[in-house]
Amino acid sequence: QVQLVESGGGLVQPGGSLRLSCAASRSISSFNRMGWYRQAPGKQRELVAVITGVGRANYADSVKGRFTISGDNAKNTVYLQMNSLKPEDTAVYYCNAQLGTVLIFTDYWGQGTQVTVSS
Repeated sequence: QVQLVESGGGLVQPGGSLRLSCAASRSISSFNRMGWYRQAPGKQRELVAVITGVGRANYADSVKGRFTISGDNAKNTVYLQMNSLKPEDTAVYYCNAQLGTVLIFTDYWGQGTQVTVSS
């Protein structure tokens, strides 16, 4: 069983920064990929950023140039550095990890952490 524990959310003013952390219960290099999703009230969950096992990162257009995803294998932790935050970034952010093969895999989710961008 895989456990993912997020931390780092909170209230920040527009233009500010936050760093989210996702601690995994196993080596992050064992996953096909890990990523961050978010869900705002009344909206569907959307992909924010993903990083593959070889370190390739992809981002949603809305966060490109502002957010950076990275991983620390020694700490089994994936981070999401969020800069130049906007009110529209307000959402619950979820950590995701995919385990298995490219065709057959299992998704694991963290419990979510609230990010609120407001003055």
